[in-house]
Amino acid sequence: MENYLSLLGVLIVIVGFALKLDSILIVMVALVVTALTGGLGIGGMLETLGTSFVNNRGMAIFIIIMLATGTLERNGLKESAASLIKRFRKVSAGMIIDIYGVFRMIFAAFNVSFGGVAGFVRPIIMPMALGTVESKGLEIDPRHEEELKGMSSAMENICWFFGQVLFVGGAGALLVQSTLKDLGYEVTLGQLALVEIPVAIVALVVASGYFYLKEKKIAKKYYSGKGQ
Repeated sequence: MENYLSLLGVLIVIVGFALKLDSILIVMVALVVTALTGGLGIGGMLETLGTSFVNNRGMAIFIIIMLATGTLERNGLKESAASLIKRFRKVSAGMIIDIYGVFRMIFAAFNVSFGGVAGFVRPIIMPMALGTVESKGLEIDPRHEEELKGMSSAMENICWFFGQVLFVGGAGALLVQSTLKDLGYEVTLGQLALVEIPVAIVALVVASGYFYLKEKKIAKKYYSGKGQ
């Protein structure tokens, strides 16, 4: 019976989300109920939370990035990025995304994160991409803006996914190494990096070409005859 009672937390989450109640409140109530019904108690729950936070404190870095990005945005980060790119009339949104992809791949190879979609793409890359359209005296088409959001976010994910495994000792490389070891293949991290370099380059080239051509086609569709 006690085993079933410990599942009350799951039931609370399901019912709470179904009723569209406050998400944080639902999770907190489910947490407390699970701790009590599972025999952990309030003290055990707090101890577990504290231990988990210390062991995974690196994951909390995103909070600092979020606060820093919010502060910069409030002080005109997006406007400054858009204003800068407006000076270059011949640059297209697709080119901005491709240039970002190159730098993103290089920095990912050294395990340097820019903050991802929320921390860098949204406040900097997107305003610059939109600024290339505004620099030509055109008004942003909402459909074009949504397409640019998808392409810039996809470029971030592609470059980080293929770039992070180039970093010797990174989580991605270690995961691949351990997986191959379980399959009977003993490889060093250096050997993995050498094999993964051409894969990352091909991924970057294909993604860059695709996004450049797609954005060019979309821009022609939405702004044909409007001065572009």
